[in-house]
Amino acid sequence: MEVFVFDWITYLLGFALLILFLQAAIYIFREYERGVLFTLGRFTRVSGPGFVLIIPFVQQFVRTDLRMFVEDVPSQDVISRDNVSVQVNAVIYFRIVDPQRAIINVADFRAAVSQLAQTTLRSVLGKHELDEMLAERDKLNADIQEILDRQTDAWGIKVANVEIKHVDIDESMVRAIAKQAEAERLRRARVINAEGEYQAAAKLVDAAKLLATQPNSMQLRYFNALSDIATDKTSTVVFPLPVDLLPKGKTQEG
Repeated sequence: MEVFVFDWITYLLGFALLILFLQAAIYIFREYERGVLFTLGRFTRVSGPGFVLIIPFVQQFVRTDLRMFVEDVPSQDVISRDNVSVQVNAVIYFRIVDPQRAIINVADFRAAVSQLAQTTLRSVLGKHELDEMLAERDKLNADIQEILDRQTDAWGIKVANVEIKHVDIDESMVRAIAKQAEAERLRRARVINAEGEYQAAAKLVDAAKLLATQPNSMQLRYFNALSDIATDKTSTVVFPLPVDLLPKGKTQEG
């Protein structure tokens, strides 16, 4: 009886060890996952997706995710080239393209990308004026993305996109920008008014030249002006009458 019980315990222990062995030896990677395999601490290969079998305790896998990561860059205090203090935050989209370099060349690639993005954001925006930060965000996004992508290439990281979300300005600077915009609109209004006066003066010169070719046409303009004024019966009109229009007899008596 004791031998029978001992055999059952042995079988159970052997079955448990087999389960533990298989659990440590079998890896299943999803479609978006890859495994970086190390054999006795040395890099062997990148495996996945699907079913992978390894030698437990001799080989070890480190999982990586190939999906897009979204990293929020905290607000950074930036002094623009025209000495304006602003707070800027952004968001970065990146993914792993080389699992081997992402695991071997950097300890924590997400933290590394985040810190690099913060310093790059301050460095790039500090070279531009405030107006450029507000009006040329697409260009700034492209510049930051290009710098980050070039520097993270050694880590097996591809920076797909960078978007500046907010540019926070001090309240006093907001009022100054509003005054500047108002002054710009006033300048445009004055320029448009001056151009209108210039065009009107040019047309008057042309009209005067045309009227000078026919002296009698000036009398017709007098009559037209008198007709326009006569519609208002509450005013007294003093209209100059050319001497040429008076009868010759009355002019002689005068």
